[in-house]
Order: sequence, then C-alpha cells, then structure tokens
Amino acid sequence: MTDTLTRTDTATFDPAELIDPARELEEAAPLEILKWAADRYGSRLTFATGFGAEGCVLIDLIGRHQLPIDMFTLDTGLLFPETYDLWQRLESRYGVTIRRVSPEQTVEEQAAAHGPELWTREPDLCCAKRKVSPLESQLAGVDAWITAIRRDQTAARANTLVVEMDAKFGLEKVNPLVRWTKKDTWRHLLRHDVPYNPLHDQGYPSIGCLPCTGRVAAGEDDRAGRWRGTSKTECGLHEPPSTSSEAQEARSTV
Repeated sequence: MTDTLTRTDTATFDPAELIDPARELEEAAPLEILKWAADRYGSRLTFATGFGAEGCVLIDLIGRHQLPIDMFTLDTGLLFPETYDLWQRLESRYGVTIRRVSPEQTVEEQAAAHGPELWTREPDLCCAKRKVSPLESQLAGVDAWITAIRRDQTAARANTLVVEMDAKFGLEKVNPLVRWTKKDTWRHLLRHDVPYNPLHDQGYPSIGCLPCTGRVAAGEDDRAGRWRGTSKTECGLHEPPSTSSEAQEARSTV
C-alpha cells in the first residue's frame, strides 16, 4: 500500500532563496543540516531512502537524535531479501517507521502489460514505472526532500549543492552527505554500529533492484554493477529533467 503525504497549501519555490543557505551549510555536519531542514520545512519534509550505506547513516542520525522527519522507501517488488531484512532491522533498532511506497502495478501486472522482465529490454521504462513515478506521487505532497547522494559518486552528482532546487520534481532538495566520501560513510557506520546491508561485504558497493545489480570486481567503479552491459548509470531519481523524445515517451506511458 502506498502512503502519500498531502500539501496543505500551495508552495512557491524561488531558487534564489537557497543561495545563502547552500553557502552557509557547505561546511556543516550532516546532523546540523538535517536539523536545519527539519526546522525550515517541518512536516512538509521527507527522506527517500534506498537503504544504501549513505541512507543508513541518515537513518541513524534521524533515529538517534529523534528528528521529526518522515521517511519512506520505494519498494519496487524487486529488492534483495537482504534489503527487506535491513529495512526491518533499522526500524527495530531506532524505533522508527519507514513507509513503504509501491508502484501502481505489481511485477506480475507489469509483465502482463509489457512482457516479462521489462528491465532486461527497457530498463529506463522499468525504472520510470517502478521508481520515478511513485517518487513523483510522494514528492507532490511536500516542499522538500532529503537524499543521501554524494558528489564523488557519479559525474552527474559532482556539482550537487547541500540544498538546491530540484528542477525535475519542482521542490527543494537537501543533500546532507554531499561533501562526504565513501571513507567518511563507512567510518560513521562502524563507529556507531549502524545496521547495513551484508551484501556490501560481498562485492556489492551499490545496491538497487536484484535483477539489475551485480557484484563489482576489484578496481571497478562502485556503480559498475548497476545495469551492467548497458549505458545506463542512474535510475532517474537524481538526473536533471530530460527533454529527449524517448524520455518523454517513456514518461507518458507511466
């Protein structure tokens, strides 16, 4: 079942208003950024987590410090068993609820409509239907969302600000870990004994849906195991709006 937050009034977003906060928060610790966001947006703030290592850091900070921040995950129906188990362990550890947000179609319904294993033939369309569209429905109800992305993860994320306007979804976006490195992330997880996905210890530095995630060999980029054999590097949640006819066609079918 998909739970959706609801906006109580119409918000107006002015990217210029974020210039000073982005500058002032550039050197701030993630906890300070989270507290700033909770104060600024109140109940109109949410955190979308995929239970990656970085996401677990933010869940730890939100949970340990009892920050009033809504949390949810996009349950595509194709996650690893280890990811579902981690979800339960994090909720139990911190006494929090991480809402389940599901696509309109089950995996079986999608197969009936588009053929089996759509991800093998049209991965962009599959991500649009199982990730991007459900995310859009959630973000339509809030003024800002929190992500766990880092600048050093991909070229597309290299210029991400601590707080910025998300042109794709039409709201403000807060990135508390944007300055962190992989080493920073794991230092925090181990220092605070934060639950994390055991697949990280088995050659999976970046974990998404089971069919589209593989092990990464020594020396490869951390995201090399995602959509291996294709040119795809992002699921579409953190990409700028696309104006290509192919992308527009895919979105019109969601």
